[in-house]
Amino acid sequence: MNSKKLFATLAISTMLLSGCTFNQKDTIIKVNDQNITQSQFDSIFDKAVGSSMFSQMGIDVKKDKSGFLYLMLKDRVVNELIVKSLIEQEIEKRNIKITKEDTDNELKSIIDKVGSKEKFNEILKQNGISSAQFKKDLMDEVKMKKLVSMLSAVQVSEADAKKFYKENSGKFKYQDKVRASHILIAANPEEIKEKLSSDPANKGVSKEEIQSKVDKELAIKLEKAKKVLVEAKKNPSLFEKLARENSDDATSAKQGGDLGFFSRQEMVEPFAKAAFSQKPNTISEIVQSPYGYHIILAKDRMKAGQEPFEKVKTEITAYLQNQAQVKVLENLIESLKKQAKIEYVNPEYNPVSIQQALKKQAKSNPMAKEAIHPESQSATPAPVVQEKK
Repeated sequence: MNSKKLFATLAISTMLLSGCTFNQKDTIIKVNDQNITQSQFDSIFDKAVGSSMFSQMGIDVKKDKSGFLYLMLKDRVVNELIVKSLIEQEIEKRNIKITKEDTDNELKSIIDKVGSKEKFNEILKQNGISSAQFKKDLMDEVKMKKLVSMLSAVQVSEADAKKFYKENSGKFKYQDKVRASHILIAANPEEIKEKLSSDPANKGVSKEEIQSKVDKELAIKLEKAKKVLVEAKKNPSLFEKLARENSDDATSAKQGGDLGFFSRQEMVEPFAKAAFSQKPNTISEIVQSPYGYHIILAKDRMKAGQEPFEKVKTEITAYLQNQAQVKVLENLIESLKKQAKIEYVNPEYNPVSIQQALKKQAKSNPMAKEAIHPESQSATPAPVVQEKK
């Protein structure tokens, strides 16, 4: 299970319940007398900016608060905070409680799908999410599931799953696959540099000296990989043993280095290129990737084809259940918005004002047309709105 599937598990709660608890000062919006503060907005907005493609492109969205990129994210964050408040109030109104057992069972279910606790922790690390934040999101997810179950009994039959499978057959095709095992000697230059730089013993050490230490450590790692390779080629039957004893990929090491079948796109290019060029039952030379040095044992090949329904039935059912849950919540949110009393204490955060600013941007910047939030222009009647002068 990859990270996308893992975090799809939390799609509902992260979409609707992102955020933290803050002191109720600097109120900018009131939702049925519940405060949304400037601190809450700033925190969620900063997270949205940091995870956006604009940040990855080096664009400073916050530089121009009248720019369409800033206004687009502002519109989205305001909507999320209002929805979050409405949902929290509904959960409290229905007296929905969760226990430690509820969250433990949900966490166990996710770890089982991922494969192991080690792999789960690795995915969290890759996505920059702390264990504490994930547990908070998980608690929100469990609450949401209980809320959905109160609203509607979501059922997905095998017939529903088969219908989806037939109508989306292209989604279940796969390209050529290779089954391989590997031994990883971890050697990421940036991680080594960061570790050395943060070591108090290296305080005051120049960048050149740090780089020299990095190079020495990489050389030691490479030498170890060479020795393991010699042993593996000398007696291939010992590959599983060598993987368990030497591989820094903790998850696959427990399986003797076995990675199962994978497509070319699932692996980093150097690794995929080597694995797909090997004949079954052959051991590669040392392959360097961003993760370090790999020794690859090719085991089998599988020609392109299509996953049978029985193999993907569980995944399809889970997907359809999730879609049904989202629909139930969307309907609830629309209903709550129509009934809500929303006071924009700071008029700058009124979605109507934000949309007007976006439309002005659209006149001078064609790209801004894509930024206008479609939900804000829907035909749904607006909630009761008051602006505090």
